[in-house]
Amino acid sequence: MPKPSSKKTEKPVEELSYEEALIELEEIVSALEGDASRNPLEEAIKLFERGQALASRCGVLLEAAELKVKQVVGDVVIPFDEESE
Repeated sequence: MPKPSSKKTEKPVEELSYEEALIELEEIVSALEGDASRNPLEEAIKLFERGQALASRCGVLLEAAELKVKQVVGDVVIPFDEESE
């Protein structure tokens, strides 16, 4: 998997959809978990900072989606129960 590169033009985090942010976050996690020699410390820190911003963006978008669901079905949202399947 190609590692994220600061050489390409990065879209501002606040403009990313949930799916775009999640895909990029997964790429960053893979890059950081990979061979440490591929990511000098400075680059690893930049990737980590971008990852933190992406994780925050995903959280904001999920909260907004939850609010929309509550508006549609009311304040009582029944949590998904995996065992009931």
